[in-house]
Order: sequence, then C-alpha cells, then structure tokens
Amino acid sequence: MSLVRRKTKAVTAVDGVSFEIEPGEIVGFLGPNGAGKTTTLKMLSGLLYPTSGEVSVLGHVPSKRQAAYLRQITMVMGNRNQLQWDLPALDSYELLRAIYRLHPDDFRKTRDEFIELLDLGDLVRKPVRNLSLGERMKVETAAALLHRPQVLFLDEPTIGLDVTMQKRIRSFVAEYNARYGATVLLTSHYMADVQALCKRVIVIHHGRMLFDGELATLASRFGAEKTIGVTLKEGADAIDFAPYGRVIGTEDGKVSLKVTRDQAPDVAGRLLHDLPVADLTIEDPPIEDVIESVFASGASVSASGS
Repeated sequence: MSLVRRKTKAVTAVDGVSFEIEPGEIVGFLGPNGAGKTTTLKMLSGLLYPTSGEVSVLGHVPSKRQAAYLRQITMVMGNRNQLQWDLPALDSYELLRAIYRLHPDDFRKTRDEFIELLDLGDLVRKPVRNLSLGERMKVETAAALLHRPQVLFLDEPTIGLDVTMQKRIRSFVAEYNARYGATVLLTSHYMADVQALCKRVIVIHHGRMLFDGELATLASRFGAEKTIGVTLKEGADAIDFAPYGRVIGTEDGKVSLKVTRDQAPDVAGRLLHDLPVADLTIEDPPIEDVIESVFASGASVSASGS
C-alpha cells in the first residue's frame, strides 16, 4: 500500500484580456506559442467555458452553444480535419448542407463560388486522403464557410503551407470579407498573413494584452530603428560608413546601415550630400522584429500609448 499526494499548479491561460471588434473588421491576434491565443478563440467559439469574466459574440454567450449562434460562426484550425478522410470533399459538403439545413440552390451557388475562388477544380472529387496538405487546407476552408458565417475564427489557417498556397488562402479570406462583410479574428505566425489582411492587431503574451491598435502604429512605436541601404556610383573610393550609422552588412556593393528612426532623415540627407550615391533606400524593420520587441517589453500598451 502506498499513499500519493500529487502537487498541482494553477496556470492562468488568459488573464484580463478585453477587447471589442466591430462588424466587418479583420483583426490580427498575435503572440508567441503558449500566449493564450487558441484558448481565447476556443472561449469565443464556445468550446471552452471561461472561469470568470464575460464573453459576448453577436449578442450570444458562446459557451451556451446555441444553434442560432453556431450557425453564424466558424473556426478554422490549421492542420485539423473536419472532412471525411476516405470520401471526396463534395460528399462531405453535402453532409454539411444537411447539418446546417441549407437550401439546395443557395448551397450549390455558394459551393461553386468557393470552388472558383479557391481554384479547387477536380480536387473536390478526389478522396481527401489523396490530397496534399495545401490542397486539403483549401477544401477544408471552403467546407468551414459553406454556411456563410458572419464571424470567422482563424487559428493558423496557413500553417505548413507553401508561399503560393498561403497567398491563395489569404486572397480567399479577403474576398469573403469583402463580399459578405464577415468579421475575422486571425492568429498566424506568418507575418505576411497579418500584413496582407489586418489593419488592426491585438498582441498578447503570457495571457495578458500588450497592444491593441493599428499595425502601422505598432511598427512606428516598437520599430526603434530603420535600415538605410546605400549603393555608391561605380568607381567611387572606399568609404568609412561608421560616422553615419551601424554597418550591418555589405552585399553586391550595397551597404546596409542601422540608425534610429529619428535619425533616419538626417543621415539620409548627409549621405546624399557627402557621397556619390547611386541609390538609397530607407526601410522599416520587419514586422517579425517589431512583434519580438513588443514581447520583450512585457508592458501593456494601448494604441494611444497609455
């Protein structure tokens, strides 16, 4: 006989996260792995019951899982399947039509529209198990929207896909938003998804909100440095660029300098005045670096800086 006393530890996955999203907005929901993004989406979709606080979507309490609410939302999770593995997608689409009690004419119109927008072609006639990851994600995305939901919770919808397939999914989401005025909350580790679709972003870390505002505001606030690229005219003498900024690279005759955001205009002017410049560019830091700066700061900030 033995006695066991297990030690437990309470972990707060989401702590005091509060935001509102207007109808028709596409909002990026960003954070590192374990930040609480998927937990939040599951609460919003009704899959998890919050231990405290209030959640309201389209006037409904998600955790009640009312049919009237579920008909108006969808949740797409990358690398998760809802279609029957051994059947063509078309057969699963028919099953979804019956589940949502869609009128046959409306269903066929929407289905054919999505097949065209996603360039599905004959893919919907092949067993799902025979499709590549990218092809499967396209038919899964179409399936998730056949009932024309008004709210889309997209959790890493392009994860693992190649660049071409990511672009196809992004274009489809943007077109769906434009046609039906749907509201979209998107999580993604691919910043190209966020930059292409979202004007507003919410950043969370360790379950707490760090930022809520426009993506451009985030970049200007946390992108403390800019990169200046300088290419000199042929035959120019070797130049010491140290007085102008921190040299971070030289490639094919182009010198890249790091300078603070405030210094960038002055440094660019000095370079043009002092040197035989053939080409000069000023670039903001990659959005990935900006997001990392937000995580590193660890302090909550709003779009207004409060």
